[in-house]
Amino acid sequence: MDKSLLRWKEWRVSIGEGAHTSGKKINPPAQDAPGQGPDFGPTDSLMGARRWDLLSVIPLVAIVALVALVATLVWVVGRADDERARTKLATDALWVEQTLRFQLAVDEDMLVRLALDAASGTSMETLKNRARLHIAANPETLSVQWFDKTGALTASVPQDMAPAARPLVERLLRSAAITARPVYGPVEGGTVTLALRRTAGRGGVVVATVALPIMLDRHIPWWIAEQYAVRIFDASHTLAERARRPLAYGAPFHTISFDPPLAGTSLEITAYDRPDAVGHEALLGAILGLAGFAVLALLVVQRNAAHRRRAEERLRAEMAFRRSMEESLTVGLRAKDHDGRILYVNAAFCKLVGLPADRLIGHRPPMPYWSPDAVEETLARQRALATGPAAPQSFETRFRRADGSEIMVQVYEAPLIDAAGRHHGWMGSIIDITEARRAARTARAQEESLARTARLVTLGEMASTLAHELNQPLGAIASYAAGGLNLVDAGQTDSPMVRTAFEKLGAQARRAGLIIRRIQDFVKKREPHLLPLDLAEVAGDAVALMAAEAREKRVKLTLEVEDTPHDPVMADRILLEQVMVNLIRNGMEAMAEGPRHGDRLTLRIAPEDGRLRLDIIDQGPGIPPELEGRLYDPFDSTKAQGMGMGLNICRSIAELLHASLSHAPNPGGGTVFTLRLPVAQTASLPAEGSPA
Repeated sequence: MDKSLLRWKEWRVSIGEGAHTSGKKINPPAQDAPGQGPDFGPTDSLMGARRWDLLSVIPLVAIVALVALVATLVWVVGRADDERARTKLATDALWVEQTLRFQLAVDEDMLVRLALDAASGTSMETLKNRARLHIAANPETLSVQWFDKTGALTASVPQDMAPAARPLVERLLRSAAITARPVYGPVEGGTVTLALRRTAGRGGVVVATVALPIMLDRHIPWWIAEQYAVRIFDASHTLAERARRPLAYGAPFHTISFDPPLAGTSLEITAYDRPDAVGHEALLGAILGLAGFAVLALLVVQRNAAHRRRAEERLRAEMAFRRSMEESLTVGLRAKDHDGRILYVNAAFCKLVGLPADRLIGHRPPMPYWSPDAVEETLARQRALATGPAAPQSFETRFRRADGSEIMVQVYEAPLIDAAGRHHGWMGSIIDITEARRAARTARAQEESLARTARLVTLGEMASTLAHELNQPLGAIASYAAGGLNLVDAGQTDSPMVRTAFEKLGAQARRAGLIIRRIQDFVKKREPHLLPLDLAEVAGDAVALMAAEAREKRVKLTLEVEDTPHDPVMADRILLEQVMVNLIRNGMEAMAEGPRHGDRLTLRIAPEDGRLRLDIIDQGPGIPPELEGRLYDPFDSTKAQGMGMGLNICRSIAELLHASLSHAPNPGGGTVFTLRLPVAQTASLPAEGSPA
């Protein structure tokens, strides 16, 4: 059988000399004698291999019966063990419940006695001594407190304990009902309050606070704590718990309602370990031994039949795999010899070109599916394949389908090698890439459209940035021009203030030009002009620039610099000053809108982790919580006339300068904006004003 299969495979990949006729498909080789050839239908021998004889069935039935019997026994034993464990768990849970209820009853009785003693005229000091004795004997009782009929705290043991839960006290004082037993409040932080209203004497309420965790630790004995984790819980969370170690997944538990005394609560005890599924090692060993012996016997009996079945399944899988490849491939496959004659095509290739297989098998070049415009090019490629090395190749070409439509295809040619290593031709894989090419053209068009849209967005951002940033120097120019005209109108043309005004006007005009150039650099993604700068000097210039506006808004600008010398920062002077001015103006506007917590805006410079830190601290109303997440978003402003670009520009400039900008609340009220700048290595960088 192996020899015939090898001959069948060799026929699939060889050219089959003398086996082709023009326009006809290659026929498979003649089959061998019965029992030796590749007979792909069910034969008598293969059908016989599927029959199960009596010797194969009896061991299998024995194994199934044995496993069923042992499984039943294990189930019965396991059920009995589980029932005993559940009974013990429920009994222990009831014991724990009664113990805890008894202890709470002890605390209730203590409150009743204190209330009765107070009604009989016992002095407060005596009552406090009795409360101390109870707390000493019952440490889970944290405090005992007395309230008068107005709800005021009159006495407490211990002395410095905070007042108990006032809602419970006020509810008892407002209630007309009188109870003989204490009333429980809600459990908060693992503690519960018990309150009893006094009906005689001075009236009022006596309250005890009990810690549930301490009660669990003291009144659950060690033999319970070693076996179970105990917890008291309500519908939402655990109120108190005592557990020595983590619980196993699936460990058994028992839950009992603990209402009353604690409203809406339950008591649960959980075993630490999950019970063993079987618990009988001898039984498990017997099961494994018997099952192993039975399986061994069955394997010996079925050895020959299994060998025949495996051979059959291999043959069946081989043929099914080859049929599935031929019928299910979506990639067109075409085999041809060195002369270009087609030896084999699959169904996908026939569907690709719209021609049946019988018109293609044995056809010589030119092929009916070649595009008329690419015939010469394809023939030249065919000659190159015939004379060139046997190496894989790939190319694109056009095919014309039977209906006259043309498609673009990607062809991968690989050498066709038989089992003996002989090169008989070429195996081609053909993929239709027409839709992929169309999608690529569409994607390129969309990319061009997105590029145009991005340029328009950039122009919009540049216009908004210019409008925002140029307001500062243009406003200063207008102010200095108005001041100069006022001096001229007053006849003070010789005053040095005129020259000063025009010098500042020119400086602001140059600053506006620098801002325009810097914004152009930013839009074009150019690097800023980074130079070593004295941060204190730049901050001083920014403070001087904003001094007039600060006086108008009644804000005091101060600059704080540590006495210790600090290294220069690596930054662009105009951009750095731009950030400072924006942040100072934002702080002053916030303080002007109010409510303010002072009249000072401080610039503080200090070193921090190899950087220089600049804090701009205002005393305004602070940043609302709803604005925190979008504080730096563009076009998002809380000001009626604001454009929402200031902080966005500041953050963008900080990123250009390899710095960081953050904010935090000012402890004294207001906001602190922090700019962290990298320190310049002055030994290897040019000084400010020198060419970079």
